[in-house]
Amino acid sequence: TGTSQADCAILIIAAGTGEFEAGISKDGQTREHALLAFTLGVKNLIVAINKMDTTKWSEDRYHEIIKETSNFIKKVGFNPKAVPFVPISGFNGDNMLEPSSNCPWYKGWEREVKSGKLSGKTLLEAIDSIEPPKRATDKPLRLPLQDVYKIGGIGTVPVGRVETGVIKPGMVVTFAPANVTTEVKSVEMHHQQLAQGSPG
Repeated sequence: TGTSQADCAILIIAAGTGEFEAGISKDGQTREHALLAFTLGVKNLIVAINKMDTTKWSEDRYHEIIKETSNFIKKVGFNPKAVPFVPISGFNGDNMLEPSSNCPWYKGWEREVKSGKLSGKTLLEAIDSIEPPKRATDKPLRLPLQDVYKIGGIGTVPVGRVETGVIKPGMVVTFAPANVTTEVKSVEMHHQQLAQGSPG
């Protein structure tokens, strides 16, 4: 899945009465998605508390959701102090790209990182605060396959994400465990030809 390739997950929580509670119940999707993200190796998490307009931008509801969500993401394995919590209204665009005037009580989010603390107000700023991990281009090529397509007139198209090393047209690569060796004809990402594929 795409989650297994992500550097960051955005957990979108509905603030509406009953919606939030259903999501974090024992079998709720919010809980399940946080666990899935952590289990699949996603290191960074952002929590967007959506539909705040339906709560009339209630500060109490915002803090209640932060408290409950912090408890369960901590149990999953994330550090709540490293997670920005952003109150938003996706429908109206509040706190998505620009700070909203609908929540004067909201002073912004803060997250701990190795070098100290980062802060901001919007969801976009929270996304921009995520540091991409170091990519190991100096190691041997490792590219776990997600799928293989056989396309008429083109040939066999393996699909995956480069974890280490680089892949370039003209390289000879070996597929494990079958020990099949072949030459790379082209490297593409989202139908765009690339000079090389790098980790990530």
